[in-house]
Amino acid sequence: MILFPNAKINLGLDILRKRPDGYHDIETVMVPVPWCDVLEIVPAKGSETTLTVSGRKVECPMEKNLVMKAYRALEAEVSLPPVDIYLRKIIPDGAGLGGGSSDASFTLLALNELFSLGYNREELARIASTLGADCPFFIYNTPMLCTGTGTDMEPVELDLKGHSILIVKPQVSVPTAAAYSHT
Repeated sequence: MILFPNAKINLGLDILRKRPDGYHDIETVMVPVPWCDVLEIVPAKGSETTLTVSGRKVECPMEKNLVMKAYRALEAEVSLPPVDIYLRKIIPDGAGLGGGSSDASFTLLALNELFSLGYNREELARIASTLGADCPFFIYNTPMLCTGTGTDMEPVELDLKGHSILIVKPQVSVPTAAAYSHT
């Protein structure tokens, strides 16, 4: 199965307050954009699940990659056979585009379909929320007003026809933790 996990942009981002749990309450509108990674999941050649990443360099061990975390999170709920996962990274990191979150959520969607698990979107969003605040958005992948830590979502009517979105990614990256530390 081959999927194309897409990026997202935030139309406005209001960081309201730091929460006692260390996270922040926010208010933003997240919108999917057609800048995509490539994700392929196939039955494993061996007896273990593997992840092969190509394209943009990803600086983390396999088990810390959100794609593997998504596999493990679903595996904790239901028995899964081993798979080989191939991820071609195109979406840049450190830009707030949600590439890793999208990859993780699309992994959940793919596994659900590939193995006919029968999870609905709400159930997949619940699992995705354990992986990261942006992850549930990509389960629905439609414009959403996001509040709380970003996981409380409400669909918004948004028509961007006649408008263009230009995304420019400079060489500098801003880690999410650093961006939020100034509130």
